[in-house]
This record gives sequence, C-alpha cells and structure tokens, in this order.
Amino acid sequence: MSRGMAQKHIKIKFPLWQFLNQPLFSPTTRLVLNPNLFATLYRIQLLERCLAKEYNSKGRRCN
Repeated sequence: MSRGMAQKHIKIKFPLWQFLNQPLFSPTTRLVLNPNLFATLYRIQLLERCLAKEYNSKGRRCN
C-alpha cells in the first residue's frame, strides 16, 4: 500500500462517549461491557445507518 493511499483512510476512533452513555436497564438494548465488542458493534451500526441514509436519499437501493 502506498503512502498516499494510506492517508485517505479515515480511522474511526473508539466511541468513548457512546460507550459510557449506554442505557443500563433498557429492555430494548443490550449493555456491552467489553470495549472491543462494543467498538465492533458500534462500527457495524454506524455503517448500517450510513447505508440507510444513502438509500433514503436516493430513493432506491444500490446493488
């Protein structure tokens, strides 16, 4: 991988605020105490939200 290409990647830092503000006694959301698992799940949910936003803005689904 060239140096110029590596600089284009955006690194998502650990979502500390979201980790600390998890609902403790919510029946709808699961409390995740493992920081690595939380970061992975957060990134997946972020990607899903971004794809849904793109889907809604274009009015059709991308293949």
